[in-house]
Amino acid sequence: MTDIISSRAPEPVGAYPHAKRVGNFVFLSGIGPRTRGVSAIPGVTLAADGTVTAKNIEVQCRACFDNLKAVVADAGLPWTSVADVTVFLTDMKHDFQIYNRIYAEYFAGPNNPNPTRTTLEISSLPTPIAVEVKAICFSA
Repeated sequence: MTDIISSRAPEPVGAYPHAKRVGNFVFLSGIGPRTRGVSAIPGVTLAADGTVTAKNIEVQCRACFDNLKAVVADAGLPWTSVADVTVFLTDMKHDFQIYNRIYAEYFAGPNNPNPTRTTLEISSLPTPIAVEVKAICFSA
């Protein structure tokens, strides 16, 4: 097993690598919309006490998928190697339609991987974000 640390994706919020290569598989840790080296989170407006006052799910989804692309590339894999995606949303009722549209831009179509997918609603994530993505890639 080999750890993969991306120089472009946001720093992990805990003690884990961005991804781990195990044989022909690369397992990506969950990744949110944060930006490397920046404390502000794209698509999240916080009050002085740290509570979320506004969110832009489209901005957050795009940032997540761009971060995912960075980790996949830094693992030395093409985007088309993404075989499975799991997405966690904190508000399925309000965010799923927008998320689903953005997801299709990144994952559907002739130059995209069209992976299997699971989308789950959860009550919260470790940082004040509304979406997190994890993936499994395969390298032949």
